[in-house]
Amino acid sequence: MATIKLWKEAEPAPSGKKEDEFEPYLETFLLDGSAPLRGVVLVLPGGGYCNRAPHEGAPVAERFNALGFHALVLQYRVAPYRYPAPQRDVLRAVRIIRSRAAEWGIDPEQVAVLGFSAGGHLCASAGTLFKEVDADAGDEIDAFPARPNALIPCYPVINLTKSFGHRGSGWNLLGEKLDEPEADRFDLENRVTQETPPTFLWHTATDQCVNVENSIRFAQALWKNGVKAELHIFPEGAHGLGLAPESRDVSQWPELAAVFLENSCGFTARK
Repeated sequence: MATIKLWKEAEPAPSGKKEDEFEPYLETFLLDGSAPLRGVVLVLPGGGYCNRAPHEGAPVAERFNALGFHALVLQYRVAPYRYPAPQRDVLRAVRIIRSRAAEWGIDPEQVAVLGFSAGGHLCASAGTLFKEVDADAGDEIDAFPARPNALIPCYPVINLTKSFGHRGSGWNLLGEKLDEPEADRFDLENRVTQETPPTFLWHTATDQCVNVENSIRFAQALWKNGVKAELHIFPEGAHGLGLAPESRDVSQWPELAAVFLENSCGFTARK
């Protein structure tokens, strides 16, 4: 596994404390690059926009490797960094992947972003806010498109401001701006358009941390806009399951997502 920094230099932390500075980076989980070119899954661990859960990173990338896809894990900025830092990171990561697609054996039109919980909000941000977030770095990578080709939000935070939303993630992303009327622009079920990529979502009905309504509302918005979407709601399960190895039904989700990428999005996976 190699690591790749996203930016030329670290951006000072908003707290002004050196110990809070974080340089976001990619961890690569690349398969044999021989032909044919295949799809890639960019994994965003969850953690409420205040940390990044290890069990939602490398193990997930390795699982998608086993399913025939290249994978990378993005270690993105979280609090005390605020919006748009994480969003800039994920869009820059998509551009970096496309800039190195030929080298890595990736089809640049087969880039999926997968995220858990608040990482699911970041994943959905990549598919809804890609036109309004400035992810330029002043180099040749800026020329590559930042919009993903598919999204895989897993028990995602979608709404930050409403009763069914997750205000904790909203506070970590927006700080005091969460209480301003304009904060509802980050309720991403309202930001879906016909340009939002095809999306595979899953959640559990008994999630006591992030209400399943988040996934339902996002899926409904996708269908309303004519975007291909697949939603799986498993009857039981806590929040933060990751690969859910202890759950016979929930643990099927990577295979289901892989089928969606291949059948509904035209991705190539080589077993």
